[in-house]
Amino acid sequence: MIRRDFLGAAAAAGVARRAVAANDQVNIGIIGIRGQGRGLAGRFASLADVNIRYLCDVDERVYERAARAVEEKKGKRPPLASDMRRLFDDKSLDAVVLATPDHWHAPATLLACEAGKDVYVEKPASHNLREGRWMVNAARKHKRIVQLGTQSRSRGSTRRAIEFIHSGKIGRVLMAKAWDVQLRENIGHKNDSPAPKEVDYETWVGPAPFLPFNENRFHYKWHWNWNFGTGDAGNDGVHQIDMARWALGVDLPSEVTGMGRKVFFDDDQQTPDTMNITFNYPDRALIFEMRIWNPYGMEGQENGVAVYGSTGMVHIGRWNRRWGWKVYDDKGELVQNNAVNEDDSDGDHQRNFIDCIKSRQPPNAEIEIGHTSSSLCHLANIVAKTGRILKFDGKSESIPGDAAADNLLGREYRKHWAAPRT
Repeated sequence: MIRRDFLGAAAAAGVARRAVAANDQVNIGIIGIRGQGRGLAGRFASLADVNIRYLCDVDERVYERAARAVEEKKGKRPPLASDMRRLFDDKSLDAVVLATPDHWHAPATLLACEAGKDVYVEKPASHNLREGRWMVNAARKHKRIVQLGTQSRSRGSTRRAIEFIHSGKIGRVLMAKAWDVQLRENIGHKNDSPAPKEVDYETWVGPAPFLPFNENRFHYKWHWNWNFGTGDAGNDGVHQIDMARWALGVDLPSEVTGMGRKVFFDDDQQTPDTMNITFNYPDRALIFEMRIWNPYGMEGQENGVAVYGSTGMVHIGRWNRRWGWKVYDDKGELVQNNAVNEDDSDGDHQRNFIDCIKSRQPPNAEIEIGHTSSSLCHLANIVAKTGRILKFDGKSESIPGDAAADNLLGREYRKHWAAPRT
């Protein structure tokens, strides 16, 4: 049987899964081990009940630093696997951590769920909105724990701020503003070139339409190319959008308006460097502002959230590299400062994922939550691409009356073993 037939048969028959007891070691593999993946490898390795069985990447050059990050915590190095299917086929593996480029998030999650693995997937959940719904469906069908890497959902200070907002202490919540205002680099212009010999570029491209290798579409810089990334709305803005949506207590908007375009950078980036988007709801609004050419932030911080109520306002963000929140009264006076005494660890999010593998309870950033917040990023990008006001039907997750915009909710896939079959 070829692998595709095997997985289909296994799904139909019910994949045999190892039950993980409360005192068991959880066996995981990290897929994508450069940058964020390397950081996640170190955080998961710091958990006493986690055994990292594999490090997986298509670029051999990134293995050494990730292996050291695990070795420092565990005293040994996991082997490098260049093909993620090796992890999916290992019945002793309980879960995978996906820190791949955006275009691999959904295809790898679908394969992992089908193979009986729980999934921690980096943000945004998907490369496009339709993929996100497939991820939710796969988690439900295969009864998998799927956690999105929006760590604010497990951050103690942010949870306390949201609880304060929901308690009514700033009155009726009317609007929230999320901003991603920071200085990114100009990546310049580069010609296509041969891929490095240590890189399996064919697999890196995966099910996305094929483009020749280019350094400005590869490590990290893929974020700014539509074929592989979702711009800074999906890269960083999703964190702030998720917190703002959480504070407002809303899901999908009925209308999206605004603008997104390149204003500052003259380089190979395709995605906007500037955005001003409004997500409209029946009785409230969420505003997202992005300027990634700005060295001086906004409201005293690079990225943050302001929540406006009828009798006060709450700011959530990071001051002096420490997360916290501040409360202002209806005159704009600071009345409560929780920005100096909070001590959070982003490792709480990884801890939550492991605990949920054992308990089978929904994690803090369960994939339905992650899909909804990521959908706002995708809708913002569609506004940027079309320049039009979007009317959105949250029930069908479609853009009625605008076939061109609706088509941008999904994508075309090339023939590949990971191309979604949904």
